[in-house]
Amino acid sequence: MDPTGTVEYEPVSVKQVLAEMKDTAELLIDLSYSAVLLGSDDVAAEVLELEEKMDVLQLRARMSLLMACRSTADAESLAPVLGMVGAAEKISDAAGDIAKIVLEDIGLPDTMRAALPEAVETLVRATISSESALAGETLGGLNLETETGVRALAIRRQGNWLLNPERETRLEAGDVVLFRGPEDGIAEVYQDATGEVYEPPEPPEGGVRDLERAVDSIVLMKDMGELAVDLAYGAVLFDSTEVAEEVVELEAEVDALQSRFEAWTLRAAADIDDPVSLRGLVHLARSTEVISDAALEMSEGVLRGLSTHPVVAEAVQESDEVIVRTTVYPDSDLAGTTIGDAEVKTATGMRIIAIRRGAGESERTGREGGDWVVSPGPETQIQTGDVLIAKGTRTGGDRLTDLTKSA
Repeated sequence: MDPTGTVEYEPVSVKQVLAEMKDTAELLIDLSYSAVLLGSDDVAAEVLELEEKMDVLQLRARMSLLMACRSTADAESLAPVLGMVGAAEKISDAAGDIAKIVLEDIGLPDTMRAALPEAVETLVRATISSESALAGETLGGLNLETETGVRALAIRRQGNWLLNPERETRLEAGDVVLFRGPEDGIAEVYQDATGEVYEPPEPPEGGVRDLERAVDSIVLMKDMGELAVDLAYGAVLFDSTEVAEEVVELEAEVDALQSRFEAWTLRAAADIDDPVSLRGLVHLARSTEVISDAALEMSEGVLRGLSTHPVVAEAVQESDEVIVRTTVYPDSDLAGTTIGDAEVKTATGMRIIAIRRGAGESERTGREGGDWVVSPGPETQIQTGDVLIAKGTRTGGDRLTDLTKSA
């Protein structure tokens, strides 16, 4: 944030600010890792733009909370809200630090980008040209996701961000759009948007085995950290101690992974010509741990028995992208099939971000549930009793819930 910029108190809705902070934090995580894995200065620059926006949002949220606190009871009920604001700010700062690995050329081994196909889909920043066939069309009318597998994550228009655009959102010439999807679909959409040919980064060859193991640890830390943030918001929304406790376990697992990462990195340093080139990898691991720590901080109020303040639950529910937790019942349309065969994303618009294996059965019988399946793919099977955690639109959440009920 520009230290000379002035931010004054405005009578804004805390719920609205918190919802915007949630959406911004999630997009920051997504973009920062993509910037590193793609080696993209453009995407990294967008991260820093969003970080500045988050700095302003957190200041306005704190001002509003201070204005609302007039008694001991207010302080107790609003303390978890302040924790949410602080955690979102930590995520923003960590994402900015990750982006600076690219912008400041801190150094990152090629092996990191070799992990790209397994870590994330391709992300590209495209400016809609005045001659583009996409200009003037709505995302729903273009049907990009069905036709190409590509979705628009966010749009920056005249300096303002539109996060998680919907089907009715119309693209305009000059819009900067962040697209994500399979590489062949990205190539088609990028050319249609800009009139230029998309040139994907060349995947490097594999390197030192110990270094590859260190990179694998970071990729898993990234997946678990993102899941921890999603579950933290879910714990607040559902006021669920059980989900909050899963955040604790995920944070502990990220700590264990970082310990392994440090061991593999130190061993790899002895086998490469320039150990200083590993600095970026160390920065990335440290920032990844900060993100998982922030997720734990979000869950703190739930873990300590403080009831979720209504303004927080409403903000999570009313953000552009909502979180849904639903149990797969016997004889439902999803039981016994895979995510890909059921075409969950196409049918509902929801992305299943995690599955708690057998957790639904434990809720009904009192028996202990199974393990989490992190970042399930198209081949992941859905079983009776599974609890699905999914993200998407509010209407999509209703459709997914209907699919998990008995037919």
